[in-house]
Amino acid sequence: MNYNYRQDETLESIARNIIAQYDPSLLQKPCAIPVEDIIEQVYNLSLEYQYIRNNGRILGETIFEDTTVAIYEQKDGEGYKLIPVKAGTIIIDASLLHKRSIGRFRFTCAHELAHWVIDRHYFTQLGETAAAMTSETAKDMAKKSFKSSDVSDMIERQANRMASRLLMPKCTLKMAFYRAKTDTKILDKVSYLAGLYSVSKQAMRIRLEELGLAY
Repeated sequence: MNYNYRQDETLESIARNIIAQYDPSLLQKPCAIPVEDIIEQVYNLSLEYQYIRNNGRILGETIFEDTTVAIYEQKDGEGYKLIPVKAGTIIIDASLLHKRSIGRFRFTCAHELAHWVIDRHYFTQLGETAAAMTSETAKDMAKKSFKSSDVSDMIERQANRMASRLLMPKCTLKMAFYRAKTDTKILDKVSYLAGLYSVSKQAMRIRLEELGLAY
């Protein structure tokens, strides 16, 4: 099955539309996009928090059809067990709930929402779920099967691109960037903007570079 890899402007447009469905005013001012509320209120999806793997290498999973999934019972030390999960559920690894991981938590939520919005037909046809993995896990998979992992890598890259456009809209980020650039009190522009949008510094740095905004 061929995968539809979208151009940047298409993803920007989809991200703007998602935000506008929730609150168009969010496209007028630099701020943290309430991705959890968008997931639950705009798309009527359920967010659940479970320890997906004992090594923390899978950060999120989107469920497209009623199924059972394996989760790790960390609290009781019982190992893995299967639980029934309804279609339209996004499972986020519970380790990301720690405050120090807020940027990664929000990016994972946006990444999984991207799968629901732009990849649902593809995964439904395959009868699979979409899982957000750490880069190390993705590399391990690539070593095992180049052909299948090549498509998987493309899907994950697109979900990441979509997530960054959703959490850091181009229209407001440019506005915030130029304001910060002219404010001599703001010494670390990347940290300031990352805090403003509640994302990681790494995610903000990548997004600024994509937009050609020199910091």
